[in-house]
Amino acid sequence: MTNRGAVREYVNGSLWVWPGVSAVVALLVGLVLSGIDVAPGSPLAPLAFQGTADDARALLTIIAGTVVTVIALVLGLTVVALQLSSTQFSPRLLRKFLRDRANQVVLSVFVATFVYSAAGLYTVGLAAGTRVEQFPRLAVSGAIVLLFASMAMVVYFADHLAHSIQVDAIGARVEKDTLAVVHGRLGGVVEEPTPTPPAWAVPVPAARSGYLQTVRPDPLLVWARQHRLVIRLRVRVGEHVVAGTVLGWVWTVTPDLPAADPAVARSELDRAVRIGFERTLEQDAALGIRQLVDMACKALSPAVNDPYTAVQAVDHLSVIFCALAVRPLGDWVTADPGGAAVIVPGRRFGDYLATMCGLIRRYGSAEPTLSIALLHLLENCAAVLPADPARWSALGEQADLIVTDATRTIQQPADLAAVTAAGAALQHSIRGRLHR
Repeated sequence: MTNRGAVREYVNGSLWVWPGVSAVVALLVGLVLSGIDVAPGSPLAPLAFQGTADDARALLTIIAGTVVTVIALVLGLTVVALQLSSTQFSPRLLRKFLRDRANQVVLSVFVATFVYSAAGLYTVGLAAGTRVEQFPRLAVSGAIVLLFASMAMVVYFADHLAHSIQVDAIGARVEKDTLAVVHGRLGGVVEEPTPTPPAWAVPVPAARSGYLQTVRPDPLLVWARQHRLVIRLRVRVGEHVVAGTVLGWVWTVTPDLPAADPAVARSELDRAVRIGFERTLEQDAALGIRQLVDMACKALSPAVNDPYTAVQAVDHLSVIFCALAVRPLGDWVTADPGGAAVIVPGRRFGDYLATMCGLIRRYGSAEPTLSIALLHLLENCAAVLPADPARWSALGEQADLIVTDATRTIQQPADLAAVTAAGAALQHSIRGRLHR
């Protein structure tokens, strides 16, 4: 499916788009400045280049050659940062570095400077003696301005790169992006069970393989309202679907109505659903959770052996889960009073909790500090959790698993005592809320 959202997502995640745009803009600006004739005594005269055509040619040549070298350096450092992020934190974090607007701006300034200077050589001649003294002096001054801007970008890029690969900065950015998804849910969320496909439902196969990235229910609801249909997807946003397998079902509100045309249903779903080769954070809060879980698991691996980084990842997860704890979670439903509806399966609080706690608990059960951090996460959730027995039961289940795994793997009783004490306090609080 091709739409503005897909194009915007591609543009934001590409390193070449904005540098390409900056190159075109630099050519246009150079063309405009080349047409400005700076006469003696003009207010622009002090800004115009004061050297000869040969001086201008040498200057533009030096600027173009220098910027090419700087571009190679910047790209090399970017590749190093991507490799470090992939191996030490998570390969799913590479997209964040590609989407980093600061990196895109820096490359755009460098490319613009090179294109502007290289194109300017044609206005002053490529060899000595081939031009007279009449040349666009103001345009040459523009190249000097871009050179200073590029040098400033070098310093800024070095500072930004050093900060962007810090674990705190990575965790904070994932946390911020995930919270934006949590607070911007799709449609209305229904925590109660939603209708399942009846016997007369028409299965709709997926047109392509990949991950379900986004769903736009409004266009589907318009079509469903016209024919009094209920549309339900089989997979949740962020899950993988294989071409030819069932993507969803379409059925009429009552069995006596004419069934939906399978070809039309497939076309409508294909326009409203975007399937891509990778997961995105547009509507998938579980991806941000997965990124932080990956950071924790990588830190706990024997190759890295950095438990405190895992604890920091859990701290960021605590913020996300406290936001999830107070929000309705379940299937995303967009309905019409006449019975038409679009249902997108969603994750419950227990699903998110099991995804997060399960991997980290299994990898870090031998580290008391990490077990305590997980219990503190559950304790923070308990402090804001509404009166929902299902969510309180999910908290209690995960607390039991954490303490059980810690008891099985931690050898020293003194180390285990802090874990069991934190688990007992949490279980006491959970039992008190469940019996109210």
